[in-house]
Order: sequence, then structure tokens, then C-alpha cells
Amino acid sequence: MAVINFRYHVVSLTAVFLALAVGLVLGSTVLNGPTLDALESRVNTLGRDNSQLREQYSLLEEEVEREQDFASEAAPLLLDGQLTGRRIDLLVLPGGEEYADGVAETLTLAGAQVGGQVRLTEKFTHPQHRLTELLDLAHRALPASVDADELPANSDGVESSAALLAAVLYDRDDPDAEPAGAEEPPADGAPVGGTVPVEDRRTVLSAYAAAEYLEHDEELTAPAELVVVVAGAAAAESDADARNQAMLITVEQFAQFGPVVVAASRAAGEDNVVVEIRSHPELAETVSTVDNASTPQGHIAAGLTVAGQLDGTVGHFGIGDGAEHLLPEAPPQ
Repeated sequence: MAVINFRYHVVSLTAVFLALAVGLVLGSTVLNGPTLDALESRVNTLGRDNSQLREQYSLLEEEVEREQDFASEAAPLLLDGQLTGRRIDLLVLPGGEEYADGVAETLTLAGAQVGGQVRLTEKFTHPQHRLTELLDLAHRALPASVDADELPANSDGVESSAALLAAVLYDRDDPDAEPAGAEEPPADGAPVGGTVPVEDRRTVLSAYAAAEYLEHDEELTAPAELVVVVAGAAAAESDADARNQAMLITVEQFAQFGPVVVAASRAAGEDNVVVEIRSHPELAETVSTVDNASTPQGHIAAGLTVAGQLDGTVGHFGIGDGAEHLLPEAPPQ
């Protein structure tokens, strides 16, 4: 479509300039009749080409709309019951806000209990705060229910903060552990290293929100079985490398605590998080990705990918480089 649109403008501009040339020629007696006839014929030909390109462009637009309508209508059939009762949270990276709601609605359609969204701000990835304020906040906000040894032992505020956020968002209780009641939990909260109490989750999120590092939905209280990271375009500022690295580090830390699916738009560019994950030898084996999550087809892919990831199947889907298929196979219900 973009090529046709470009050709359409080239043809239009060429026709305009030729028309001007004809006008100049008509006002002059220098050129003879055959030359004028040739110019007029060329203008008429360009006009016909222009109309044909406009018609082709319209047909392609209609075809894309029909495909999107088909995907939207097919979504309930493909996703029904795939995520019934599964608890999912969304971590929205800067730039992913515009299609996070679409992903959340698709997960709900599949039966998931979507706890809500945590939306990281541009400040979270800003290198200015990485070694100072953000690092200090990670240590100050650490609740008693999270073991300090679970945070990376370094001076990287993004890494430590991402680990802390993952620790409080994920359901980390071992389903194979001894039945509750074998030991009395500490009076001040859950056992260290397990799923944190609701109040600790709220306190940590509120601390980061107060410092303007994130925004979060108030209903986000229950622990998540899986987190969908909704990624935006790669950063393009002068400090783009540091910001893009911060987003990748965030995904890495979340993957240390539980299942992760990363969803992005094809328009996110060549250096977005999905591209980086697919080229990463370790993350590509543990984190699933969808590269067209801004479209109805991508919404379906995201829902099925989440279902597969919860069953231990990692895959990369969409239409970009590194995608294995357009859609994953629907797991048995």
C-alpha cells in the first residue's frame, strides 16, 4: 500500500508539472503543433494512470479492512475458553499504551482474569535516574515479604526495580508445596520468597507511582500467573541505546520470576523489544513474542500465545523477522 501511495503522489506531481508546461507552450508560438499534441497525450496518459492507482489503493484498503473484520469476528471462536480463570497482568512499556487495551480485551474474551495494567513512564527508562534515584527507591520500597537477595546485587536501578516489580506482581507460591497450616506464617505478612500480601503489592506500586515511574490500575491486587509485556516503538532520542537496553532488562527480570509474553506492533521499528528478544539466544528460548499486536489478527495471536506459554510452550508469532508462524496452534481445551 505504501508503494502505491508513493507512486500515486509521484504521478500526480508529474501531471501537474506537465500541465504547467502545456500552459506555457500554449502561450508561446515557439513550439509547433505535433509537440503540443505529444504533451497533451502524455498528460492524458498520466491522468489515467493516476485514476488507476487511486482505484488500486482503495481496493487494497477495503481488502485490509475486510481481513481485520474477519479476524475480529473469528476471535470469539478461536479464543473461547482458552484462558478461563487464568490470572494475567499487563506491564506496558513506554509507547505501548495505544494498543494495551486491545490486548487486555482479547485476554478477557479468552476467559482470563485480567488484574490490570502497570504502565511504566519515560522516566523509568531515563538513564539519568538509573544509578541514583531509581536504585534508591528499589531499596526503600522493598517490603519484608520480598527477600533482598532476590534483587540483583548491582547498582542498576532499572534491573533492581524491574525485579522488585516482578516479585510483587507474580503468584510465586509453589503448587507442590506443603499444605498451608504446616507452619504459621510470619505475623507481618507472607513467608519471605512467596507471593507477597496484597498490602505489600499496593505499597510497592504506590511508591513507584508517587515518584512518577509508573501508573497502575487500582484493582491490580491479585497475583498474576503470567505477565504480558506490551511494548511500544524503540526509543529514538539521543539516549536511545540506554532506554532500549532498560526495556530489554525489564523483560529479562520479569522472566526470572514467571512466564512472560511480549507483544508489540509491527510499526514499533527494527530495534524494538520483540526484535531484541528474538535475537537473544537465551530470552528467545523462554519468552514468547507477538509482533503485530496492534491488529485484530495480532490480538488473536497474543491470546493463543499466552495460552501456550502457560502450558510451557514458547513461540514467536506475527509477520516480522523471526516469526515462526502467523498464529500458534490452539491448545486443546
